[in-house]
This record gives sequence, C-alpha cells and structure tokens, in this order.
Amino acid sequence: MNYSIEFKEITMTTLMVSVLAFVSGVKDRVSSEKGATATEYSLLVAFIAFLIIGGVGIFGGALNGWFTDLGTTVGNWANGQP
Repeated sequence: MNYSIEFKEITMTTLMVSVLAFVSGVKDRVSSEKGATATEYSLLVAFIAFLIIGGVGIFGGALNGWFTDLGTTVGNWANGQP
C-alpha cells in the first residue's frame, strides 16, 4: 500500500510539472511579440490599401467628372467664351 501512495505522488508531481511546463511554454509564445508585430503591421497596411482602393472606386467617377467640367470651363475661357 505504501508503494501505491508513492506512485500516486510521483504521478501527481509529474503531472504538475508537465502542466507548469506547458503553461510556461504558452506564456512565452503569447508574450513574444516579434511575429505578432509583423502580422499587425501587415494587416494595417492591407487595411489602408483596401481603403485607398475603395476610395478611388467610389470617388473616382465623381472626380473624373469634376476635372472634365473644369477642363471644359478652362477651354471655354481660352476660346473667349464666358
């Protein structure tokens, strides 16, 4: 009976050491920000690129029309028309 108690204590100690090693490994991976920083910057750059593409898509036609009207107006001034 004494052997079974020691066996349980050894098993529990081994289990506790394994759990502590696992938690320590997870904590080190979470606290390491080298890869996380690069990922965050790449997501930020992608988000800004999508905003620029979306802005050009939405306002591009209106801006093209505005510059066309401006060009027509300036062309009329050059021809002497008001």
